[in-house]
Formats: sequence, structure tokens, C-alpha cells
Amino acid sequence: MSASNQWLRTPMAAMALGISQNHLKRCRDSHGGFLVGGEHYILGPSHSAAILWDVDAIGAAIHYRGMLRQRGEAAPAFHEQRRP
Repeated sequence: MSASNQWLRTPMAAMALGISQNHLKRCRDSHGGFLVGGEHYILGPSHSAAILWDVDAIGAAIHYRGMLRQRGEAAPAFHEQRRP
């Protein structure tokens, strides 16, 4: 977890990104989305612990996907996004 990035709990992260909390959660890789655990979000140590979101990295990922959509290109499938 980088100290320079802004890590926020779900309500504040969604507000900062201008999207709903539900949409943000649906974008997780565990739910078929493009946000990668450990990179874009961090789960807490218990089931009821808050999820922390890297707002800067998520904003960049959303922007990248938007640029692809503007150019008429398909966003890469989840398994194609991660590079070794």
C-alpha cells in the first residue's frame, strides 16, 4: 500500500470517484470486474471490516477504459489485463 495514494473506505471512495457504492463493489475482480485485489482495493481482516480503495489507481483504470470506449476498442478481458 503506497502512502502517496489516497486509500478510502467504500462510501468516501465512491463519492470521490462519482460512482455508486454498489457499482464500485461490482467492479472488483471477485465479481467479474476489472479492479484487482491488492492493487485497487484491500479487504479487511474480517468479514465485516471495511474495504479500502485506492482512489487514484481506480480513477486511472476508469479513465483508461473510457478512452478505449471512445476509440471504439473493447476493454481487455480481466485475464488479459494483468501482465507478468
